[in-house]
Amino acid sequence: MSFPVSKSNSGGPVQAGSQRVSMSAQGIRKSFAGKEVLRGISLELHQGEHVAVIGPSGSGKSTFIRCLNLLETPDNGSIDVLGERVFSAGDPVRESQVRALRLRVGMVFQSFNLFATYTALENVSLAQRFSLGRSKGESDDRSEQLLRRVGLEQHIHKHPSQLSGGQQQRVAIARALALDPQVMLFDEPTSAIDPEMRVEVLQVMKALALDGMTMIMVTHELRFAQEAADRVAFIADGEVQEIGTPAQVFGSPKNERTRRFVDAVSGEL
Repeated sequence: MSFPVSKSNSGGPVQAGSQRVSMSAQGIRKSFAGKEVLRGISLELHQGEHVAVIGPSGSGKSTFIRCLNLLETPDNGSIDVLGERVFSAGDPVRESQVRALRLRVGMVFQSFNLFATYTALENVSLAQRFSLGRSKGESDDRSEQLLRRVGLEQHIHKHPSQLSGGQQQRVAIARALALDPQVMLFDEPTSAIDPEMRVEVLQVMKALALDGMTMIMVTHELRFAQEAADRVAFIADGEVQEIGTPAQVFGSPKNERTRRFVDAVSGEL
């Protein structure tokens, strides 16, 4: 399975620092039951850039991306979105602040979290009506447009039980896009899908990348990370051990911890 290298709107790979910073996380720390899971992670994401986050299980990847959307509250550090401070450790986190953040930053999870009694169209429309105040007609029109975009034009009126895992995840992607986010976060979006269905989800993510969507992707699909990301961040032991271009991280890692990981998974590249 091969995926073209993602491009910026100008037609070339996005270079860090070449465009506006869409999202910045500085010094993110998080502990659970006294165990420090994140140990001061910092990462900047530039407009139109696609960053893949890889690493061994239990390294803190999913916790980090959940912190970016304040699904987990960091113990320390700060988060900026489009130049605006949305979180600073020690400051109270207001519900209105969280809602505003999640309108700007969409997220797709490992599980699909679709409403079983609603159709694909209704699942995508509901959030627009409640979060954006769109009318039923407006939200349904937008939902149909997005479901076509993710290749589900024949399944708009089906319920989740009538869809494959890959199709359900594509509905979840359409639902996240329906709120018109500036940044998309993906947390292992293919981990709950049968292997033969993963390609359809990865193809949708590839298309979003080619369209210029700003994205952070926690993934175990290393071939996809290698070919579709502008930069790859390797996280292990709660820290960013190395970040660089896919060619550098996978081809000539500088960090010994990264090198051991790449050697261990070389058969997947």
